[in-house]
Amino acid sequence: MVTNFISEKAKIGNNVQIWHFSYVGDNVEIGDNVKIGSLVHIDYDVKIGENTKIEGQAYIPPLSRIGKNAFIGPAAVLTNDPYPMCDKMIGVNIGDNAIIGARAVIKAGVTVGKNSVVAMGAIVTRDVPENSVVMGSPASIRYTREEYDKKQRQWLES
Repeated sequence: MVTNFISEKAKIGNNVQIWHFSYVGDNVEIGDNVKIGSLVHIDYDVKIGENTKIEGQAYIPPLSRIGKNAFIGPAAVLTNDPYPMCDKMIGVNIGDNAIIGARAVIKAGVTVGKNSVVAMGAIVTRDVPENSVVMGSPASIRYTREEYDKKQRQWLES
């Protein structure tokens, strides 16, 4: 029984974990220590940096770039066609240390800056500056990554 499809043209780093029923397309490059959950679809010409975690049911379209130490939450959807259906496509760029929450949707061509957070369920239609937290539909800046980290620390200590 086949549980995953991993293209022979994909370059997979060391210590990469790919869970059940996932797809990794042609010319994908995955860095070391990456974890990919079940039912993830990573299309062709995608680059994923080391120490990144992609949760189950996420869709990573062609031409996307994901930095190092990033987190992509469950069922997050990145897109690559700003005007469906056409043949001219552009991927999404996710910066180092960025967090994408569960079921977030990110429009083709958008860049999510380093150290930024996209809240769960957010609809991101424009670039997200570095060190910021965006929420809502359409997503807008709500606070800084520093404030997010403080809230996280308080939660962990409670």
